[in-house]
Amino acid sequence: MKRITGLVIVAAALWASCNSSSTNSNSSADTTSNPASTIELLGAGATFPFPLYSKMFSEYNKKTGVKVNYQSIGSGGGIQQLESKTVDFGATDAYMKDPELKKAPFAIVHIPTCLGAVVLTYNLPNNLNLKFTPDIVSNIFLGKIKKWNDASIASVNTGVQLPDLPISVIHRSDGSGTTSIFTDYLSKVSAEWKTKVGAGKSVNWPIGLGGKGNEGVAGLIKETPGALGYLELSYALQNKMSIAAIQNAKGNYVAASLASTTAAANVSLPDDMRVSITNTDAPDGYPISSFTYIIVYKDLSFNISDSAKARQIYKLIDWMIHDGQQFNEALSYSKLPDAAVQKAEAVLKSITFQGKSLE
Repeated sequence: MKRITGLVIVAAALWASCNSSSTNSNSSADTTSNPASTIELLGAGATFPFPLYSKMFSEYNKKTGVKVNYQSIGSGGGIQQLESKTVDFGATDAYMKDPELKKAPFAIVHIPTCLGAVVLTYNLPNNLNLKFTPDIVSNIFLGKIKKWNDASIASVNTGVQLPDLPISVIHRSDGSGTTSIFTDYLSKVSAEWKTKVGAGKSVNWPIGLGGKGNEGVAGLIKETPGALGYLELSYALQNKMSIAAIQNAKGNYVAASLASTTAAANVSLPDDMRVSITNTDAPDGYPISSFTYIIVYKDLSFNISDSAKARQIYKLIDWMIHDGQQFNEALSYSKLPDAAVQKAEAVLKSITFQGKSLE
């Protein structure tokens, strides 16, 4: 009887040992099969697409386990952080011009993720629906139109009771792709603006008060009666702010929408996707529209030593320009047109790690 009991105890111990080994083996297999769950990607840059990127990165984390930490610090900051190699990827609304690319420490590529619109929004009583011509917009920001009931504004807004209020101009205080898009537009429609101020992520504003990020500009407009400023469309919609219709190059007053923003991109697209679509010739296109971009080094080994992380960056961007597009429209960003997706795919496929393809 004692011998039988002993055999039972030994058998039980052997079973427990085998089961423990199997469990440990399975646990190890699970970890190995999903290494992405241990990877965290770091990006920084444009505030323009921040609401969309927040949604995309949250959904991507649910799908893959990969955490994406994105800092909304402005396009200028995104470029600087990438160049200093403190982030895995940058983000910018203003594509890098040739001189900027030449100064960069290594070749940088641009992959568009969506289209967005920059809108003119204002704080006036009675939620007035206003229309602006290009001359009105440029003259307000040049400080030449100072009051809301100015004759030039009244002439294109017949029947609207404009208040006798000073216009308080609000602009960005930080280096910003939103600013680059807006000042690119102003430089195209106003020779005086182009000569006196010009276009860029940061400019010497003739007048106005600066706010940091789209969030800061929205806050200043909302708390300042008579204020007018420029914002990315989704910020204006989320804050329930009044938005002006803008006269486009064909003379049509167009409100910013998904359809009118997409229409603005009905132009020839270069292979590297660095293109301005402001002041579009499309009859139904909204004139202050733009692509926004993820930027990375053409060879990811320049700022990333881990091939697994490089592969995850590739997979993340691939997902953003394909499956991730399903989240654009709900947040007031236009999806990439098919022609833009094809160009983006080609740019993405050109990325390497230590000279080897990441496809």
